[in-house]
Amino acid sequence: MKKMTTWMMMVGVVLCLSSAAMAEPSGESELGEPGGKGNAGMTGGMGIAIGGTVLGAALAALGGGMAIARVGSHCIESMARQPEAAGSMFAPMIVTAAMIEGAMLAVVALSFYAITLIFG
Repeated sequence: MKKMTTWMMMVGVVLCLSSAAMAEPSGESELGEPGGKGNAGMTGGMGIAIGGTVLGAALAALGGGMAIARVGSHCIESMARQPEAAGSMFAPMIVTAAMIEGAMLAVVALSFYAITLIFG
């Protein structure tokens, strides 16, 4: 389970970073030069890039959620086994969950940035 959440977040990052490179400009520029970003609409490459970006953000969010659930589950289990150590376990659990969520939100923000690069 630990390896799966790590792989899901890594695949999410790779999909978000590589999807913007797949979008190809279409149409003509204002000066009539080919390859500029005109009003020709969305190409197939842009659709695939947006799909990859969304899939990457979804995988990163799913992997991050599973990782936070795993941290919380193990911490609650440890607190149930040793109730006297509950105070010393709570703060590291919150810090770990916050770091996982920060990485997850960074990937989602990166995916939004990749979409803005696609539509540039």
